[in-house]
Amino acid sequence: MIAINDLSYFIGGRALYEDASLHIKPKDKIGLIGLNGTGKSTLLRLINGEYQADKGEISKSKECSIGFLNQDLLSYQTDDSILSVAMEAFAEAVETQRAIDKILKQLETEYTDKLVEKLTKLQEKFERLEGYSMQAKAEEILEGIGFKTEDLQRPLREFSGGWRMRVMLAKLLLEQPSLLMLDEPTNHLDLPSIEWVENYLRNYEGAVIVVSHDREFLNNTITSIVEVANRNLTAYEGNYDFYLQEKELRSEIQQNAYENQQQKIKQTEQFINRFRAKATKARQVQSRVKALEKMDKVDEVVDENAVVDFNFSFKQKSGRHVIRLENVSKAYGDLTILKNTTAHIERGDKIALIGANGKGKSTLLRIIAGTESIEGQREEGYNVYQGFYAQHQLEDLHVDNEILEELKQEGTGKSELQLRQILGSFLFTGDDVFKRIKVLSGGEKSRVALAKTLIGEANFLLLDEPTNHLDFQSENILIQAMQQYKGTFITVSHNRHFVSNVANKIWYIEDNEIKEYPGTYQEYVYWRNKQQPKQPEKPKEEVKEKKEKPKQQKPRTSDTEKQIKKYKQEINTLEKSIEKLEEETQTLEERMADPTVFGNPDKLMEANKAYEKAKAELEELNEQWEEKALALDELEN
Repeated sequence: MIAINDLSYFIGGRALYEDASLHIKPKDKIGLIGLNGTGKSTLLRLINGEYQADKGEISKSKECSIGFLNQDLLSYQTDDSILSVAMEAFAEAVETQRAIDKILKQLETEYTDKLVEKLTKLQEKFERLEGYSMQAKAEEILEGIGFKTEDLQRPLREFSGGWRMRVMLAKLLLEQPSLLMLDEPTNHLDLPSIEWVENYLRNYEGAVIVVSHDREFLNNTITSIVEVANRNLTAYEGNYDFYLQEKELRSEIQQNAYENQQQKIKQTEQFINRFRAKATKARQVQSRVKALEKMDKVDEVVDENAVVDFNFSFKQKSGRHVIRLENVSKAYGDLTILKNTTAHIERGDKIALIGANGKGKSTLLRIIAGTESIEGQREEGYNVYQGFYAQHQLEDLHVDNEILEELKQEGTGKSELQLRQILGSFLFTGDDVFKRIKVLSGGEKSRVALAKTLIGEANFLLLDEPTNHLDFQSENILIQAMQQYKGTFITVSHNRHFVSNVANKIWYIEDNEIKEYPGTYQEYVYWRNKQQPKQPEKPKEEVKEKKEKPKQQKPRTSDTEKQIKKYKQEINTLEKSIEKLEEETQTLEERMADPTVFGNPDKLMEANKAYEKAKAELEELNEQWEEKALALDELEN
C-alpha cells in the first residue's frame, strides 16, 4: 500500500532519517515509537505529503487514502455544531441530502414528473451512500469518545482544544481511510474514551499508524512496532511487550558482536603497530590496514533504560493525617461536582485519581490543594508541605533561563553539584544543563518542570497528568522517582502503566461522591469487572422464534453436480498447498529466530525475503480457498 525506500531527511544539517525503509501493508496496525526529537511526527508528515524527502521515495498505491490526526487540529474552530463537523466525513452524502431538500422545496410549488424522477435518483444515491444511517454513526462515535448527547448540537468553538481534537478524531474514524495516522491520540482522551478507541482500532479494517507513549494503548491496539532510532526505522512483529523482549535479545546479540569486533580491532592494531617498521612484514601490515578501513563497524548498544538514584529529602516528616475532607460540596451553577462527600489522605498514601473527564478530577485536586472554594471542611494535617505539578507549569518556566539556572531559582539551597546530579537523573547530562528553556521540546520542558516540583522538599505532592508529552524513557524515570518518593502523593492520570506502577490506592468520583478502592490499579480493574452485571440470557422461546426457517434446497442438475465436484477437488488441492505453505512459513520463522541467521544481516534479509514471499502466497491461497468454499456452499444450498 505504501513503500518507503532509502528515505533521507535533514533538518538544519542534522539527519533525522538516512536510507531508511519501511513497507506498510493493508490492515497493518503499527505503533511508531522512539525518543522525543527522533522524527516520529515528521515521518507521518512525510507520508502525508506535507514534507518532501531529501533522498529516496515514498510511493503509495492509487486506492490509498490517508486520514491524519495531528496536534495542529487543536486550533481548528467553527460555529458549526460538533455533529455537523463530524458528519463532514460523509461529504457526498451530505451534498446529496442538500440536493434532495432543495427538490422537495421545489415540489411544494412546482410538481413535475422531471423533478420526481430526479428526486427518485437522488434518494437511491443517498441510500447507496448509507446516508440514512450517517447521523446515527456520527452520534455513536462522538458519544463513544466522551461527548454527551446534549453536547452534539453545540458549536465546535465552545469546546477546549482537547475536546476539539476529539471531534476531529471522530470525523477521521467516520471517513474510514485506508491508512489512519494518529499522533498522540490519548493525550486528549480520558480512560473510558481510550478504552473505546482501543476497541474501535482493534476492529478497524484499514491500516493504522499510531505515535503514542501509552504502552497499554499500544499493547491493546497494534500488531507491530516500528522504532525510530539512529536515523533508521526498525520493525518488530508483535505488540509493545514483545518489542521489549525482542529488542533485549537483539541488543544482546549486537553487543556481543560489538565486543568481538572491538577485540579483533585491538589485536589488528597491535599487529600493525608492532610490525609497521619491519620490511618483511610490510605486505601483511598493509593488508590489515586495508581490512580495518573496509570493516563495517558494529555500533555499541546504548542503554536507554536510565536508572534514577534520586534521594528525596523533606524539611520535616508530615503528621499521620495529611488532608481531611468532611462533608464537602462543590457546584458551578447547576452543575454539581461533589455533594456532602468525605475523604481522608493519610501519610504514605500514593493515590491515583482516575475516571472520565467532566467528573471533577482537576477540581478535586484544587480542593485538596486548598485553592478552590468549597462548602464543608478541608483540614490540613501537621507539618504538611505540598508541591503541585500541572500542565500550565510548563508555561511558567522562564524561557530565557538555562536549565540549571531554572532549578537554582527554586531556592532550595542545594549546591550546583547536587542540582546537576538531579538533572542527570532526568537525562540532562554534561552541557545539556546550559540549554535555554526556549529551545527544549515539550517532553524536555515537562522533565524540567517535574524536576523543579520534586526538588522542592515537599512531603505531599499533587500531580495533574504528569506523563503527558513524556516519551517512554522519561516516563520510566518518573515512575522510578515516584517509587522512591517516601512522602504522600495524589495524581490525576489516564496512563494505566504509570498508575499501575506507582499507586497503592485508587480514587474515583461517582454519584458526586469520592469513592476509594484500597489497592493497586490491577486489583481495582479486577474488582470493577467483577461488579459488572452479567447480561441476562434471552428466553429460549424468544431465541426459537428468531431462528430462520431452513431454506428449501433447489433440485440439482447434472451440470450443478459436476460444478460441485470440480469445486471440491479444487478446494482439496488448495488445502494441501496451504498446509505445505504453513509448514514452510513456520520453518522460515524458526530460521529467522536462529542466532546465526539473526546476527548476519545478509542471511536475515534473505530469510525475511523468503518469509514475506511465502506469507503473501499463503494469503493469496487462503483468499482463493474462501472464494471456492463460498461458491460451493452456494451451489450445495
